[in-house]
Amino acid sequence: MNIGIDIEEIKRFQKLLKDKNFIELVFSRDEIEYCSSKKKNAVQHFAVRFAGKEAVWKAINKSKKLVITDISFKNSVLGKPEVYIKGKKASYIDISFSHNKTTVVAVAVSSK
Repeated sequence: MNIGIDIEEIKRFQKLLKDKNFIELVFSRDEIEYCSSKKKNAVQHFAVRFAGKEAVWKAINKSKKLVITDISFKNSVLGKPEVYIKGKKASYIDISFSHNKTTVVAVAVSSK
């Protein structure tokens, strides 16, 4: 079992998200649509998914050569985030997101 964790300040993402190139380089089309649909809290959603990508990378990159764009998230029908690696569901990785007004955190646990 491997664990990865990442924490980010939301304020940092308010600046980064003004750069459309950054968004398109880091997030999948589905992630951009999902986060952008959360009008009031879009920054939180982008920031926590970025933290999630970092957490997953830390948990599994010892055995795989991944870049941040290889990792994405989609919500299940119950709303739970699920990890996708290079477009394929990675059911061996669990992810948990949390955020408040200033900070986001993500934890990833890989059973491989």
